[in-house]
Amino acid sequence: MLPSFDRSRLIIKPLAERKHDITIDQQLPLDELPPLLDGRAMADIAELGRRMAAAKARGAAVLLLMGGHVIRAQVARQLIDLMERGLVTHIGMNGAGPIHDYELARIGATCESVARYIRSGEFGLWRETGELNDIVAAGVKQGLGLGESIGRHILASDYPHKEFSVLAAGVRLGVPVTVHIGIGYDILHEHPNFDPAAFGVASYRDFLAVCSTVANLEGGVFLCMGSAVMGPEVYLKALSMARNMAHQEGRRIANFTTAAFDLIKIDGQWQTEAAKSNPQYYYRPWKTILVRTVADGGESFYVCGDHRQTVPHLRQAANSP
Repeated sequence: MLPSFDRSRLIIKPLAERKHDITIDQQLPLDELPPLLDGRAMADIAELGRRMAAAKARGAAVLLLMGGHVIRAQVARQLIDLMERGLVTHIGMNGAGPIHDYELARIGATCESVARYIRSGEFGLWRETGELNDIVAAGVKQGLGLGESIGRHILASDYPHKEFSVLAAGVRLGVPVTVHIGIGYDILHEHPNFDPAAFGVASYRDFLAVCSTVANLEGGVFLCMGSAVMGPEVYLKALSMARNMAHQEGRRIANFTTAAFDLIKIDGQWQTEAAKSNPQYYYRPWKTILVRTVADGGESFYVCGDHRQTVPHLRQAANSP
């Protein structure tokens, strides 16, 4: 039997004692646009916006899978507006996403200094954040997924900034907002009240919800923002399952648009796979999202830029007549 760490001995401190790097007053307003990106990026964003609007018109899915940095980029207003207008029909986050979403809604601040708190052994061990573990465990007993459990809690709460919660907006609008975790990745897993069985059930329910969305991806759009592993991998498995079912029904899921938004500059022509001698061959958004899964009739785009720039411009493009 493996040795086990005794979580009961951990000291859990209140969030009031934590210094935060991000506050709610840094949220980007809807009526202001950041500086333009380069010409190629702006042209691609404009085209993606048109395709999102076309997908909405034909009732196809527009799936956005993203890393926690997108929430930290303070673009919640833009994401919620896209959901409200039916231009994004499903949002999936990694495990960090709901932590930032919840903390911003509850206390108007998030993001601690890893460099500071890892030295003292305090990183991630904050009382109010750990309450998410109880919220998810309760939601699982009601048959809910991970994202919906947290979203319902925030929507029903008196948190002062819940209008900025993407998770709560999903519940309010009936738009799936799902969460896709890996055990040990997130600060919630440090806490004594973390229930891995509950989180496993909740996140698997969310994965099946993504599979259902991908089944409606023909003529639609898949966007991956700031996620090098979770987004490409969850999408890849969901697409395989959806295509398996579609083939049995005589349907195809091939004519759709994919796009990866990230900070990493791709060296080379991303429309074809990198050589295995190129370390970027192992960069999953490139080979999975931009090449392999659109080989049967789809088209892909890569946009390199800060999410504080790309998301507002994408929203404007999708909303343009």
